[in-house]
Amino acid sequence: MALLRDYLILTRPHQLIKNGFLFLPLFFGNKLTDLHALGQVCIGFCCFCFAGMAVYVFNDLRDVDDDRKHPVKCKRPIAANKVGAVEAVLMILILAALALTGSSVLLGWAFAGIVGAYLFLNLVYTLGLKHVAILDITCIAVGFVMRVYAGGEAGNVRTSHWIVLMTFLLAMFLALAKRRDDLLLAKGGAKTRKSLDGYNMEMVSSGMNIMAAVTIVSYVLYTVSPDVVAFHSSRHLYLTSFWVIVGILRYLQITYVQNRSGSPTKVLLQDFFLILVILCWLASIFVIKYVFSH
Repeated sequence: MALLRDYLILTRPHQLIKNGFLFLPLFFGNKLTDLHALGQVCIGFCCFCFAGMAVYVFNDLRDVDDDRKHPVKCKRPIAANKVGAVEAVLMILILAALALTGSSVLLGWAFAGIVGAYLFLNLVYTLGLKHVAILDITCIAVGFVMRVYAGGEAGNVRTSHWIVLMTFLLAMFLALAKRRDDLLLAKGGAKTRKSLDGYNMEMVSSGMNIMAAVTIVSYVLYTVSPDVVAFHSSRHLYLTSFWVIVGILRYLQITYVQNRSGSPTKVLLQDFFLILVILCWLASIFVIKYVFSH
């Protein structure tokens, strides 16, 4: 039973929340009530979950020596010798096969191509790009953009350039916050990434501030764009900007004041204030887009 738990931990199930970005095209495209499109995106979500699991297992297998030096990552199943290398390789092959086969059979070759590109991106990221400053966080952001395009392909929704832009900016913001946490660990004697040689606190903090500001401006411009107002039949989308501003300020507080931005997914799942802000944003945009616009 403990072995099954180790396999589950190895796939990092809490990280699967990232694949929620596949639903953004449906949400902003007024197609959440389209049950067929929603079902297709749910299938795509599952395929990306398998792909993500394969990526995490490969990452842990590749970085096992570095993980054993990390104060937290040393507890991961492979680093702690709870899961062997052969078992890990089998997991990678099975999960990647499920992701690609499920994508091609159930959603078509275009979606499978995006999943394949996502797997390739993470392959080159793990093998080398993760050690190159700026390129490492760019790869992470591109991975989120791929999820958005995948959601649009699965749900047969045109992917808005606004959503792509804001997804990239927000992902860069979160990745920089994670690098700041890595720098704090390095100050304590636990250097966890080679790419940290290309960062310092001033650069990372400045980058976060820039990404936060540009993300907010982009979102505001999106809400008041004539095309967007016409598409959603509402001039009140700008009201949802208040929640976006509060949410980003909260994350800055978590990063700069509380110094706990090492895992964005855990922050999202555990911080009640941030959860409340996100729920209020979702509720307000849902009411404006799906109630008052009709």
